[in-house]
Amino acid sequence: METEQEKANMSKAVSADSASYRCSACHGDEDWAPNHPIRGRAKSRSLSASPALASTKEFRRTRSLHGPCPVTTFGPKACVLQNPQTIMHIQDPASQRLTWNKSPKSVLVIKKIRDASLLQPFKELCVYLMEENNMIVYVEKKVLEDPAIVSDDNFGPVKKKFCTFREDYDDISNQIDFIICLGGDGTLLYASSLFQGSVPPVMAFHLGSLGFLTPFNFENFQSQVTQVIQGNAAVVLRSRLKVRVVKELRGKKMVVPNGFSENGMLAADPDAEVGKQVMQYQVLNEVVIDRGPSSYLSNVDVYLDGHLITTVQGDGVIVSTPTGSTAYAAAAGASMIHPNVPAIMITPICPHSLSFRPIVVPAGVELKIMLSPEARNTVWVSFDGRRRQEICHGDSISITTSCYPLPSICVRDPVSDWFESLAQCLHWNVRKKQAHFTEEEEEELLPSTLGTPEPQSCSAASFPLGLQEPADLSTCAVSPESGVRSHSTFVCNQGKSRESAFCRPDQPFLTF
Repeated sequence: METEQEKANMSKAVSADSASYRCSACHGDEDWAPNHPIRGRAKSRSLSASPALASTKEFRRTRSLHGPCPVTTFGPKACVLQNPQTIMHIQDPASQRLTWNKSPKSVLVIKKIRDASLLQPFKELCVYLMEENNMIVYVEKKVLEDPAIVSDDNFGPVKKKFCTFREDYDDISNQIDFIICLGGDGTLLYASSLFQGSVPPVMAFHLGSLGFLTPFNFENFQSQVTQVIQGNAAVVLRSRLKVRVVKELRGKKMVVPNGFSENGMLAADPDAEVGKQVMQYQVLNEVVIDRGPSSYLSNVDVYLDGHLITTVQGDGVIVSTPTGSTAYAAAAGASMIHPNVPAIMITPICPHSLSFRPIVVPAGVELKIMLSPEARNTVWVSFDGRRRQEICHGDSISITTSCYPLPSICVRDPVSDWFESLAQCLHWNVRKKQAHFTEEEEEELLPSTLGTPEPQSCSAASFPLGLQEPADLSTCAVSPESGVRSHSTFVCNQGKSRESAFCRPDQPFLTF
């Protein structure tokens, strides 16, 4: 029988557990209240905010074949519309719909830099967002420093209303409700790098060179933007990789401005690991480890959940998300994976082995890549094509699935948009259609029934060498044409011709 003191202790424990929830997929890196949406990182946030080792073990996630449950709140006001019909933990891609808890008021517009053709669409979009929708528009400071915008007097009144920020210095993760990209796939990758935590919904317009990740056309942008602001749009959750780089300090210290290091990555805590420098990234496409300027083969060891699975000897290795499977990985010979598939792809780059094929592993496993002890040279690593740095002996790269996906707004739905991008951008399975037969050709190919002797219905049938015996001899018979040993026609008892079988003239018939 429980005492009053035990009941009180139990009540305190339950209230403490319900007051704060720790994401088990992040190894205890993030805490939040149950009704408090995640809104990215704080300005003063660093790896020093991580809990102690003892508390981390308590909440460390159990290894399984399933990836971590993604956070489905995006920025301050957006989330995935809950589907009451959902039975499985993984939603049907067709049921992923975007909705708003509150009407969005702020939007981040990302424009491709040094592209004069985007100036006019950029101005039209900003004027529409400010004057027609009364929204707060954030842009990068260097975008407004373009000479064409500075010299445009008509754009001056609108320019004064912008809120600006500087990459690597200003944290805007709590101020942005959704994002609009003008450009190619690179603008979407850049938008992903600005948010190391929860990412607001992204609407990407195809104004670049490839446009695999940018499904919207700019011709009728007013109606499309209005539909997104009103909510209930289709969305695809593009999983990202959480990458942790641990490097030995070799007499150098990296200058960290305003609590953040290069390109928004989390600053390292010098007390986390003695003599180590720790950096963390969120990667949308891929992590590329290559041999750099060296002429020698790269030689790196790949561990999966602590077990050595292989050593890569070649030009390098690509660790990609399903979104990145259509990028560098596809060029290296990997399969293309739909972004709704929870997986991580490992693709070798020009391996010195005929049997080293790309593999797909479950989302949520932890990969660790280190330079082999017998490696002749160092390797280089890049994250979505940026932040390239050298990896030496003793350094390590840990990769797993992030619980912060990038919600990309669709034109129609995740399946239709993806296959349309495959066909239009990569020309997947695009070829000329095979010509059909004309009526005259079809008549020539049909076997003639004139002069055909009556079929001999007999169980002791003759078959050409190499043909298999019919499943039921009582239902079929063979009618060999007289004088031709190499030709026989199979005729069903219903009188329908099945097909003609040919063999070499010197090949005898077999009698069963």
